[in-house]
Amino acid sequence: MGWHGGVAKWGTNTDINSASIGIEIDNNGVDSFSIAQVNTLLSLLGNLKKAYGIPAANFIGHSDIAPTRKVDPNVTFPWKRLADAGFGLWWSDTTNVVVPPSFNNLQALRIIGYDTKDSSAVIQAFNRKYLQQDKLGVITDGGRKILYTLYRKVE
Repeated sequence: MGWHGGVAKWGTNTDINSASIGIEIDNNGVDSFSIAQVNTLLSLLGNLKKAYGIPAANFIGHSDIAPTRKVDPNVTFPWKRLADAGFGLWWSDTTNVVVPPSFNNLQALRIIGYDTKDSSAVIQAFNRKYLQQDKLGVITDGGRKILYTLYRKVE
């Protein structure tokens, strides 16, 4: 067993290393991932999903499981492309989304799976993945709509 995720949490699972498969992709954190890298990853994920029956929502990144310590894969990672292929969650058009006033951002992040003990870190991880913006420590109105659509998919 590897220790690929370190101390990490997703949902109620606090032993991510024993319940996950870690994949590392070489990237400098600035440049886009190559087409060859993404195509190879999609093939590998397809094989893993088939072999182990992994639900789409369980394809996540290091910054999802350890937002205080990890920033990878980074803002250039093609999360939408992966989700479109059945690996991970993504949001749909938010043009007509009306978020109820009582909607709680941190509670929704927790229900999706994030460890919300450090709200700033988890918001940055969410924004990095779904808004593809780094170092944004607040949830914008647009981000709130995205969060609401994701929450509705997993509630």
